Amino acid sequence: MKEGSVLLTLDPAAAYAGLLAEREGIHQACAHPAHPSVFLERTTPEEWADTFGGIAAPQEVVAAYEGGDEAIRERTAAVIRAIYAPVIDVHWVTIKQLAQLEPTLVETTGCMIGQFLKDSMDHAIHEVGIPEDAVKALFYGHIFISLTNALRGSNPFSDACLRAMDYGRESIIKPDWTKVWDDAELDKVLATMLDLDTIER
Repeated sequence: MKEGSVLLTLDPAAAYAGLLAEREGIHQACAHPAHPSVFLERTTPEEWADTFGGIAAPQEVVAAYEGGDEAIRERTAAVIRAIYAPVIDVHWVTIKQLAQLEPTLVETTGCMIGQFLKDSMDHAIHEVGIPEDAVKALFYGHIFISLTNALRGSNPFSDACLRAMDYGRESIIKPDWTKVWDDAELDKVLATMLDLDTIER
């Protein structure tokens, strides 16, 4: 790589695990697209069709650069905006914070819950025997209202719903679920993702 170049990676796992070679004069940064928000105000069929981002629906990007050169940060941001266009904003965090967001918040928590919603829906259809159209009609709408109520405070959950939510939390979620945010657990999941025995710093 040329002197002054920036090594830009997608996932923070290898950087956080200390697996990237370092060289004087070469900068390192990591940028991960957020994908178009579930709350994005889409106005065209093209935006609705672009669920992943990078085509028509604007998205945000979270990036990490721990060097102190502001010119390098600005140059990196310009490249990030070009790669993931259209981009609303680039948010800067540390490598560790990006690793905590991806995988802990996004994959360990969010993607797991997304797949669990599908698993629960499939159980209602195939094991319980409720008609698929009815399941999807009720579930898809309630997934959206649950997200907007919980994440944006759009409407309060009813008292009965809150009781059902407590029952679900006790029945499905382990009491020690916050341990996934511990550094040791982050190392464990990253080692699993990278197919390593352990992460050594």
